[in-house]
Amino acid sequence: MIELYTDGASAGNPGKSGIGVFIKGEGHLIKISERIEPTNNHTAEFLALLRGVKEVAKISKGIVSVRSDSQAVVTAVEREFVKNEVHKQILSEIMEVTESFDFFFIKWIPSAENKTADALAREGIHK
Repeated sequence: MIELYTDGASAGNPGKSGIGVFIKGEGHLIKISERIEPTNNHTAEFLALLRGVKEVAKISKGIVSVRSDSQAVVTAVEREFVKNEVHKQILSEIMEVTESFDFFFIKWIPSAENKTADALAREGIHK
């Protein structure tokens, strides 16, 4: 099983933004910290998940467990629906990638349990 932790960060609304992706399991330990185009925190969260599932798809098609501290992202994925047009396109891409996994689930976790992805996202802002 692959565990995927994601987080997005934005210094402003919109402002400088970054994403953090932490992947572990099946012999993998991957940390990704990237700067993205200036945006708001919600969009950064969606983009972090998209980047994460794409990375996981390169290494596994098995069981993927996602953890995110963004209730908006978790709810959107669970319902496969979001109103925001920008997020709708990103969600569509996320769902397309997740169809390739044998089993995919997502769970909300408190920020305190997402420290690695959070640190990577904040680091990404300054790249």
